[in-house]
Amino acid sequence: MELAVSCGDRSTWRDRLTDVYRCVQTGSRPSQSAADVAAVVFSSVCAAAAAAGADCHDNSVELTYISVTLVEKITSSLTSRSLPAAVTSHCMEIHRVLFQDLDLMAHLGVVSPVWEQKCVHAFHSSPPGPELDACLWSLTEVLKRLVKGSPREILWKLVSAFDSSLSALCSRFLPGEKTEDCTSRRHWGTTVCLLLDLLEVLTASSLICGAGVCLKSQRLTHIHSSALLNTISCSSEYYVKKRVLLLLKRAVLLKAGEDWALGEPLFTGLKHEHFNSDMSMLAQSVLTAVAADWLESVQVDSSSFFGGSRRTRGDGGQKADCVMLRGVSLLLLKSVEHHIRTDAGTGAVSATEVFGYLQRLWGFLKRCSGQLTEVTHLCHWVSLLFGEQDDDMMEAAKASLSIFLHHRQCSGLDDSAVLEAACASGCNPHCHFLFLLRSVAFDHSILLDFLISTETCFLEYFVRYLKYLRADWRGFTAACGRISMSDCLLSTQKPLTASCGGDTLGGPGPAEVSSSLHPTGAEMISSIAGLRLVEYGSSDESDPEGMDCQDEPGTSVCSALDVKQEISRPSIPVRQKQYESSHSTGLPRHPNSVLEGRPGGPSPPEQTSCLPLSARAVFCLSELREVVTRLQTKKLFPYNPSSLLKLLVQVENCSQQSQLSHFNK
Repeated sequence: MELAVSCGDRSTWRDRLTDVYRCVQTGSRPSQSAADVAAVVFSSVCAAAAAAGADCHDNSVELTYISVTLVEKITSSLTSRSLPAAVTSHCMEIHRVLFQDLDLMAHLGVVSPVWEQKCVHAFHSSPPGPELDACLWSLTEVLKRLVKGSPREILWKLVSAFDSSLSALCSRFLPGEKTEDCTSRRHWGTTVCLLLDLLEVLTASSLICGAGVCLKSQRLTHIHSSALLNTISCSSEYYVKKRVLLLLKRAVLLKAGEDWALGEPLFTGLKHEHFNSDMSMLAQSVLTAVAADWLESVQVDSSSFFGGSRRTRGDGGQKADCVMLRGVSLLLLKSVEHHIRTDAGTGAVSATEVFGYLQRLWGFLKRCSGQLTEVTHLCHWVSLLFGEQDDDMMEAAKASLSIFLHHRQCSGLDDSAVLEAACASGCNPHCHFLFLLRSVAFDHSILLDFLISTETCFLEYFVRYLKYLRADWRGFTAACGRISMSDCLLSTQKPLTASCGGDTLGGPGPAEVSSSLHPTGAEMISSIAGLRLVEYGSSDESDPEGMDCQDEPGTSVCSALDVKQEISRPSIPVRQKQYESSHSTGLPRHPNSVLEGRPGGPSPPEQTSCLPLSARAVFCLSELREVVTRLQTKKLFPYNPSSLLKLLVQVENCSQQSQLSHFNK
């Protein structure tokens, strides 16, 4: 197709395209043939790339807009079937010639050479300012749209056009070593934040490339991870520090782009050729920086609110910025976990080295948050810090479990000594799980909420912990005793009054503190002796379609409508879920989901709350098993939970055997 046309020809094309658009809009048949219309549309789209001179370029851009608008109008009219038969036949022929004979789609992804040239020049040499900002923003927005749904070939073609210039840009703005602070330059903060947005989009694009080729520019976050950590230390702008930290956190969690990816995870599970080396590079950069006292240079301000940061006279009651605390904690925990996973086979990772990182993290948290210094049990810090960030809390718990299992394997200590050392470093998995259950008031419906959510992190953590729990029941009961002892000590001291909100850090609420001591096995048996599970007496709790709920007495049921609501609704923080579980009807709280005592006995909530900690935990898991079993029977569970149910049954068996052994003694 000939593209070397004059500006006058383009004016004629504009008139012809406008005439066709009016005909389609009014439902009349255009006078031009389908082949002629398709040729003009195709030439108009391709001519923009070949335009020379400012005037001709402007005309070409206008022509492209008109052409694409006409194609959209024809497509929508054909889809809606709103045109007369003769006009429909004509438009279908135009559509066929464009997309089959001329393959228009292959040309729509062509990068404008003028825009490309301008961006490349800005990336190589422009200082921080409006010109560079405009180029960064435009490329970021285009890439976002391509990441969310375009063919990978188009995305790869666009990224490859800017590959070398983006690498040069990062080398200019993110030096590898600490240098003089350049953050005082005008426009620097805005430009760097736009660059960070672009880096996140590029990182997200690497997650969807699967096993294909990954360009260097898609790996810039990992390649320049040391420089990004230096930016957190050296930048004078606090919002830049936080933005960099969030980028690194999302990179290590494989969640880059989660804010704008329409709630769908971008990572497909397929890894590009540099994936493992890039993750190792990021983890090693973090651990090297932490070993060099990087945490000492991390600034954590008071939390910000709509009215500002609340820096007022007498600011003793201000809370630390939990976004920064959570970001640093997760970045370090996940880096240690990856370090263990990749180097454990070589024996290069010692237990002393790993717990050294944890001690540094604990020192950082105590320095930055006065509330954490009041914690009497170090393992409480995970649920305390991540209380209203469910996904982050599960990631932290899963990483801590991996760290503990590595320490258990390579330390050479017996189980009791390993658990003591884990409690001293705040990573005993039994304690983490018990604090998690207590933070949700031992409500099995919230655990079910986690299991059926689109996030798989809790399921991965839960299955892995249950496998460990069935092999170390003695350690679990010991952890229950330690937590109960800690609660007793806490009740004699000043209670923790802070709370961990979305941006502020504090202590447990009243529902989180239990004063029950850990009893003997005989006492546990006597506590539960008069209790039984209630069976349904009617089908009132059935689903709207009249689903029969009486086929399995003694098990919990969840209606189809309830499950659909639970699966489709957005994620709700732990503490909000805990509140709603006692004030709304989310997942069903049927009579058989609680223990019923003898006539005249206390109400079900009072009965479960007075049980010892281990019994409450086991009962919660038992209720969860019943609900999942019922959902599986009704074919309402979103995946096959057979392995999970098997583990839950094994845990219940461990509990029963433990009770019997104590009773026999």
